[in-house]
Amino acid sequence: MKSCIFFIAVLLAAGLNQPAASQTKTKMQPVPGEQAPLADPGQNSFGRIRNVGTTKQKRLPWPARPEPAIQTVMLDEISMSDPFVLPDNETKTYYLTGTGGRLYQSKDLKMWTGPYKIIDLTGTWMDSLWVAAAEIHRFGNKYILAGTWSDHTTLIETVPRRYNVPRNQTQLLVADSPEGPYKPLVDAYDFCLGPEDWDIIDGTLYQENDTTYMVFVHEWTQLIDGTMDYMPLSKDLTHRTAEPVTIFRASEAAWCKEMNSIGEATFGMKMPGWVTDGPQLFRTQTGQLGMLWSSWGEHRYAQGVAYSTSGSIKGPWIQEPDALKADNSGHGMLFTTFEGKRLLIIHHAEERGRRKPQLYEVDDSGDKLVLGQKYYP
Repeated sequence: MKSCIFFIAVLLAAGLNQPAASQTKTKMQPVPGEQAPLADPGQNSFGRIRNVGTTKQKRLPWPARPEPAIQTVMLDEISMSDPFVLPDNETKTYYLTGTGGRLYQSKDLKMWTGPYKIIDLTGTWMDSLWVAAAEIHRFGNKYILAGTWSDHTTLIETVPRRYNVPRNQTQLLVADSPEGPYKPLVDAYDFCLGPEDWDIIDGTLYQENDTTYMVFVHEWTQLIDGTMDYMPLSKDLTHRTAEPVTIFRASEAAWCKEMNSIGEATFGMKMPGWVTDGPQLFRTQTGQLGMLWSSWGEHRYAQGVAYSTSGSIKGPWIQEPDALKADNSGHGMLFTTFEGKRLLIIHHAEERGRRKPQLYEVDDSGDKLVLGQKYYP
């Protein structure tokens, strides 16, 4: 009996003395599963069907493509989703970017020169991947670019008969000039700012009480009812200092419609759910804290607004009953011209045509944002 106990003790000791790595279970990678039913022929659909995590999507270096010619054009000649304008007081120049991550610059908001290549992601998992919803913020003497990168070769979750969820993350890049080049704040190949098993897009930056927050979308494709979330960041913006907190769900807005109920397919599939997109926080002249955000409504894409009743990012947040703009327009952001005029830039598409940036006047003198007329510089 004593020899049996001694033998068991030896085995236990041997196990306890193993390196930590050998005691940690290897995380099983999700296996692609059956996705949602395919869209009907001719049905409205955003994006093409995606074979996430399959061998067909094995990552290979993208072939070099010729750089587009730099031209000076009017705003309505530019095709761009998710437009964002940074007015830079030092250079007295407006900088426009968005999905695609290229940069245009203008002195008068009418004529724009570009598109310039401004991003360098060499040595990271994002290298050569498409960037969505790029935006530029000034922090001290640096410029920070927030953008969302999607890696369809990396599967983070399988939602049965719905969606194979790829790695989507909003990351932060830094440059000394608004014109770049922008490089990752964290120089590590696999770094992700948000939880790695979350499908995160459209992150933006917001400061409150000496804390910088990333406000972002937790995708409806993973959750069914998409959410808007925030996470506090370190002073140098290199990591989150707490786990994300949910601000609200898409279905809380009366104007936001369930996708199948309005005949909208996504990535070529009939996925049910409610969408959150494109947050930007702002304050009216009275100090009221609001958030621009987008979803899908009765007339396709729509721009909505929510307000914090506490005046803080921590809410609670109340949704406006009607969309601010509901004519297949959305993902807007506010900025102030060098002359002090408050403007909204937003993308708009006619039917299934290309998305194009448009400018609108806004009145923010009260507690709520009021949309004005289209602005022609």
